[in-house]
Amino acid sequence: ISSHDDPKQLPDPFNDISIGGWEITDEPMGRLSVWAVSLQGRVWYREDVCHHNPEGSSWSLIATPGEAVQISCGPYDLLWATLWEGQAIVREGIDRNNPQGISWTIVEPPSSENGILHVSVGVNVVWAVTKDRKVWFRRGVNSHNPCGTSWIEMVGEMMMVNVGLNDQVWGIGCEDRAVYFRQGVTPSELSGKTWKAIVSGRESDRSQTGSSTSLLSAGCFFSDDVREQMSLIVQSDAEISSDTESPQIHPNLADTPLSDAAATINGNNGGSQSAEASANAAVDPLDSAPEEASPASDNGEKAGLEKPESSADQDPHPAELQWTNIDLKEAHKKPLLSASTFPETSSLSSLGMFSVGVEEHYGADEHPLWAWVCGGGCLVDSHSSLKWFTLQSGLLSSVQSLSLSISPAQTTAWRKQIFQQLSERTKRELENFRHYEQAIEQSVWVKTGTLQWWRSWKPHKWTDVRVALEQFTGNDGMRDSILFIYYMFHEEKKYLHVFLNEVTILVEVLNDAKHSFALYTPERTKQRWPIRLAATTEQEMHDWLALLSMSCCESRRIQGPPSHQAIWSITCKGDVFVSEPSPELEAAPHLMPCDQMFWRQIGGHLRLIECNSHGIVWGIGYDHMAWVYTGGYGGGFIQGLASSADNIYMQSDVKCVYIYENQRWNPVTGYSNRGLPTDRYMWSDASGLQECTKVNTKPPSPQWSWVSDWYIDFNISGGTDREGWQYAADFPTSYHGHKTMKDFVRRRRWA
Repeated sequence: ISSHDDPKQLPDPFNDISIGGWEITDEPMGRLSVWAVSLQGRVWYREDVCHHNPEGSSWSLIATPGEAVQISCGPYDLLWATLWEGQAIVREGIDRNNPQGISWTIVEPPSSENGILHVSVGVNVVWAVTKDRKVWFRRGVNSHNPCGTSWIEMVGEMMMVNVGLNDQVWGIGCEDRAVYFRQGVTPSELSGKTWKAIVSGRESDRSQTGSSTSLLSAGCFFSDDVREQMSLIVQSDAEISSDTESPQIHPNLADTPLSDAAATINGNNGGSQSAEASANAAVDPLDSAPEEASPASDNGEKAGLEKPESSADQDPHPAELQWTNIDLKEAHKKPLLSASTFPETSSLSSLGMFSVGVEEHYGADEHPLWAWVCGGGCLVDSHSSLKWFTLQSGLLSSVQSLSLSISPAQTTAWRKQIFQQLSERTKRELENFRHYEQAIEQSVWVKTGTLQWWRSWKPHKWTDVRVALEQFTGNDGMRDSILFIYYMFHEEKKYLHVFLNEVTILVEVLNDAKHSFALYTPERTKQRWPIRLAATTEQEMHDWLALLSMSCCESRRIQGPPSHQAIWSITCKGDVFVSEPSPELEAAPHLMPCDQMFWRQIGGHLRLIECNSHGIVWGIGYDHMAWVYTGGYGGGFIQGLASSADNIYMQSDVKCVYIYENQRWNPVTGYSNRGLPTDRYMWSDASGLQECTKVNTKPPSPQWSWVSDWYIDFNISGGTDREGWQYAADFPTSYHGHKTMKDFVRRRRWA
């Protein structure tokens, strides 16, 4: 694509290109954003790419804060690029009137040692691969905050990742170089659950019968409704072997009736090696039998590429250029099995691998490694059932061809027979014993899963554990539950257990890196060592929290909304908890210790709460808004069964986060951010003990997102000067808003 001004003049050679922006709000239909990165690290934008002018008009150079390596553009207004130094840059201000955006913001890599190698963006997601091949997910990305808030490390190591439609994610594995798909990506859980390898059959993966190649055909990769539209595809594993220039067609081929599912093509072979092929014959059901195979087709269609046969002493695996026909319309046409045009490995509707100009010779077990994947045209929604993950063997293909000859009438007969046998068995095992009295009526219900546990011995670290929640229903209909945690200790399997009627509180632990929660019992409260468990996703953590919370309430016979006598409390994070007072709480002489009180969470976020004995509860949010309790229960992460259907409403809260910029005076430079070795951090919290910079200060939890940029706060006790500074003789002393001769330090508050 040359430039309009001077057709000979091209920008320096391109290194990467990305297309997106087709769903920018209110923009004209058919307009696209095309971005490119050149070898010199410059970023180019293609002007005027639209429906009527798909090649655009000219290249515009976009200035960048460093040399770019790779770029990724999402369908809306998200655009990220990577720099040589390992940081990422994010384009701000992209909209309908300004598709090029306004400015760049630099995002630091997850760790300073390993810079970002590759990024890929979608609608509200950013995935990155660092130089050590680790995969990272960017939390908090949306149209108001394209930079996001923090990096979360994902399991697995990848060569590259690619975000397709619907924010689905694809990747190439680092060790096995297989194609992977991220399972469990939904609008509420954008990071997904796990990587799953896609079985991708290729022409070069030769098998003994060719059946795995023929089965992993294009038909397997399309959904059932498309496959039904294709009238019929008969797949046959055909072995072609010949000692002449062209294979001999079996005389019965032209007369084979349709009910014989597999057609065979064979001949005599004098040599020890045979050229194998798998031919998928697409047969029109309207025809009673295939036409005789003609040496060449009239309308220019061919069943393969012409090529000379290899003699017995030649390399049986030559590196040839292979073409594959995956035109779905072929299914409705008569098959043209050209006698002289069978390549050594042909499959009419398989995935093709085109090794253009690469003269490599692969052994029997080797095949080319995948280097790149792009899922940009593959729409997967959360309800799609995918058939990409299981290798279908030759055995399965013979079963499939067999099933083609089974009539619906036979299937119906089988179903009736099986149903009859099941009914007889039920009668034999249950009906004849109905008059016996039930000895024990007790049911057990178990939920298992994999979580991580903060282990109790040194060195303390997260270890993978199996978790099982067992619920027993006794004769009286009451339920009790036990939580088992199975772990390995010096190669030995061990477990610890918790009776849920002893749990006093379940609380979410807000942490950047982990979705974790803690269980307290009276004993563990005394030890200051709760059981801490972490899930891979926020949704999974909330599912476990809701289930455990519900089981705790059932074990203690608590259900429904809090009573009028309930005790309400607020955590330092703003979560609302409630406890039902028991008669022993104030009954002398044995007062109940407060560490045995059971607290359950009620959805909401408040700074202050007041209640009375008539069940009237008021609260004040961090933004000084007054709220009144409606009488509902549940809410928050407790959805569904354990939450009331009405009287649950959305609540939002806004709070200010403060950090302090500190400076010390020295005679040469005046005030600067170079302090004494004993000084507090130059960016810190109010105490000066925690380092808090603008970049590393995160929202308190994933439910929070920033609503403003950092700004200088002038409303601080003691007053400030015009630039927001407060002065003092030294750091821990009192501050004032004007400079005097004795003031050697100053600070200002950012909000």
